[in-house]
Amino acid sequence: MKLTTLLYIIVMTLSTISQASEKKLAPCPSSPNCVSSQAADEGHFIAPFKITGNVEEAWAELKKALTGQSRTVITSETGGTLHAEATSLVFRFVDDIDAILDAEAGLIHIRSASRVGYGDFGVNRKRVEMLRAQLQQAHVVE
Repeated sequence: MKLTTLLYIIVMTLSTISQASEKKLAPCPSSPNCVSSQAADEGHFIAPFKITGNVEEAWAELKKALTGQSRTVITSETGGTLHAEATSLVFRFVDDIDAILDAEAGLIHIRSASRVGYGDFGVNRKRVEMLRAQLQQAHVVE
């Protein structure tokens, strides 16, 4: 009986942790090679995508825009979250792109970060702003 109770507590705890992580992006490191719409500091903060119409359409357009970028692949997607990887042309560095759909707030939270190195010459911020421009052209975000 005690083992069953312990297993139940473990399963419920893990379930709660995974549900919470779906609503929060990983924090940016102290290095300047990351941007996030959930960052608390000005250096890492980038505005989330504010959806103007149908949330499913906006999410589909985001996926289309990501897969349209060269050397970018969506590696996982679960409901309202996705993870993509962008590989640089010359040195094959990988950047991680994470997005969370907050349908209730009408927002897509976004994070783009380099896996290695300290600086990124603004590549991650440019990537997110390019995604924003593509979604604006599709008339799904402000």
